[in-house]
Amino acid sequence: MNDPQLAGPAPASDATRRRLLGLTGALGLAALWPHGVRAQGAWPSKPVRFIVPFAPGGSSEIVARSVAAELSRTLGQNVFVENKPGAAGNIAMAEVARSDDQHTLILGHIGTLAVNPYIFDKLPYDANKDFKPVSLLAKVPSLYVVHPDVPAKNLRELIAYAQGKPGKLSYGSAGNGSAGHLAFEYLKMTANIFMLHVPYRGTGPMLTDLMAGRLDASAIGAAAVLPFIKAGKLRCIATGSSARLPQLPEVPTVAEQGFPGFEMTQWYGLLAPANLSAANLAKLSGETMKAVKAPAAMERLKGDAAEAIGDTPEQFAKFIAGEQARWKKVITRANIKPD
Repeated sequence: MNDPQLAGPAPASDATRRRLLGLTGALGLAALWPHGVRAQGAWPSKPVRFIVPFAPGGSSEIVARSVAAELSRTLGQNVFVENKPGAAGNIAMAEVARSDDQHTLILGHIGTLAVNPYIFDKLPYDANKDFKPVSLLAKVPSLYVVHPDVPAKNLRELIAYAQGKPGKLSYGSAGNGSAGHLAFEYLKMTANIFMLHVPYRGTGPMLTDLMAGRLDASAIGAAAVLPFIKAGKLRCIATGSSARLPQLPEVPTVAEQGFPGFEMTQWYGLLAPANLSAANLAKLSGETMKAVKAPAAMERLKGDAAEAIGDTPEQFAKFIAGEQARWKKVITRANIKPD
């Protein structure tokens, strides 16, 4: 009575059901396996150390903390800033150069990357081989200032005054090889003037003597000196930036005052150890560019008169090479030596 053509398939045996279940489980594990491997190997897999090779305070820490705060959000791991000063940044640079941990980064700077290689006879790191450039983060312009008693309202007048008193005027810096030292030597070389360099151990004591009239001039990072300019304790005669600063719109740049192409800024960038993989470098670079341009980071940097940059590893590497070539000439001509 039952037509075999109309009947359903015969029930599977217990053995068949066990084989099907085993196959289904294996296929499920195979589908999940690549995802599990990717998750386990994802970078970063733990908190990231962001070392600043200088003492707390100042532009370096502001730049580092502004970027670290944004990277902590986008990378999914805490990025904590650790200050490790000493030996013009050489101690921290050497530590990261020797690190085999891809979760340690460092703040690169004009001093550690473009100056130290030419003022020290021997360095405990190779600026070009031990690190991978990630991104140029920010530039902080140097401001050329004079004591109010100096009869110069602009750069042209200071140059004329200095040429009339060769070797009689002095300028101070935070020390031999410091950004301020370089900035003024670069101006001296460009403008063909001679002024006596007086090195100090830090910007603070130098500023004290400058405002007391024991020095005539200096070149200082904008953040450290803007309050004293606003208070009338110092006169800014030129900015080292490529464009006028919003905080000092009435002060022309050095380039505007007869020296086209002149630019003097302190700059800060992100570096990774040379062993960082290409894939992780690409990820870090992309997230860093976004972090620098985030509204919160840009607002913090703007308050420090810093220009947010955020570029590619290739662009940053090219920038470093250009800065090394420029400062090698200045250092050789001025015979700059470390303290």
